[in-house]
Amino acid sequence: MRGADVRLRRLRGLTCYWHRGDFVAHAYRGHAPVALHPSTAEILSVFDTWTTPAQAAEALDHLHPETVVKAAGTLLEYGLLAEEGSPEAEEDERLADTWGPWSPEASFFHYATRDVPFETATPELRQHLTRDGRPALFTEYPEADRILLPRTPDPRLSAPLEQTLYRRRTHRSFSAQPVSLHDLAVLLRTVFGPAEFIDGFEYGALIRRTSPSGGARHELDAYLATPNVTGIPAGLFHYNAREHSLELLREGFTHTEAGALCAHQEGTDQAAFIVFVVAAWERMRAKYRHPRAYRVSHLNAGHLGQTFALAATALGLGPFQTAAFDDTAVEGRLGLDSATHSTLYALAAGHPTPDTPTDTADLNAFRHTTLRHGQPGRSDN
Repeated sequence: MRGADVRLRRLRGLTCYWHRGDFVAHAYRGHAPVALHPSTAEILSVFDTWTTPAQAAEALDHLHPETVVKAAGTLLEYGLLAEEGSPEAEEDERLADTWGPWSPEASFFHYATRDVPFETATPELRQHLTRDGRPALFTEYPEADRILLPRTPDPRLSAPLEQTLYRRRTHRSFSAQPVSLHDLAVLLRTVFGPAEFIDGFEYGALIRRTSPSGGARHELDAYLATPNVTGIPAGLFHYNAREHSLELLREGFTHTEAGALCAHQEGTDQAAFIVFVVAAWERMRAKYRHPRAYRVSHLNAGHLGQTFALAATALGLGPFQTAAFDDTAVEGRLGLDSATHSTLYALAAGHPTPDTPTDTADLNAFRHTTLRHGQPGRSDN
């Protein structure tokens, strides 16, 4: 810093928080988190706009001017302040503009979980991670009333993959025809049931499903709302993947409630059933301690969503999926503690109406389409 007349501004890509008794300032890009004295927050707050250290000292007239100027230099050195006209200031401005309405939550998580050093899973590390025990492979409600589901195979799942892939589409209009117990059972077993068990060494036996899961953790469970399934009363259930059964959590569930839980999206008040994909965080944290694993759980939910859509399509059902739902309301209805179990995805299906209009793009649609851009943005190093 050249002197007290240089104008500085607090980074927009900056989050401050308390962690294990420390006040931490975390600049998003290129800087490690820094533990500071809590009083530093007052100094940072003065640099909300371009301000010289001398002006900051005037605003903080209860502090010694030399203290403020020295602190400003230290905060600049830590990368928490940027000098006007500097490459750091320009990059910070670009970051703020790029992330826009997603900041600060998404941008902070994105940058804070980048470039994680990979730790080889040695036998010693696996023993260390399992020394406090291993989480159960399955979630179960042993005291719940249950419906044991049929295990009848279905030849429709043998349809050619290419045919199923290109038939898959998102449906939002459904008939009043209920989905059969057989079709629901086949779909749940295919998507959420174990395909086999593999040797996880120190972790013991692990599940393999038809969809991939980071580290074979398979931390995602299926909870169902069933307003229109033959042979199953309307209610809320948990799918017990170990015994291929539905465990009753609450009786009664209507299409009106489905719409209310899922932001009144088109189709949610008509679908025969909704599967809420819920993460049991303990199963993921038992192996992966870095918060980047939270990213992986959402990727895993996407894998399950694709398998669900393809299997439903092969069975002649119309699937759709959404992340628009009221987390607190859904978890409340399911009786879940959001700290240990969180809803990540909602998958639904029913019999699509035969008169669903096509949405194939015509020439007019392409007249309103930007097919290509100019030079892409700079490398995100």
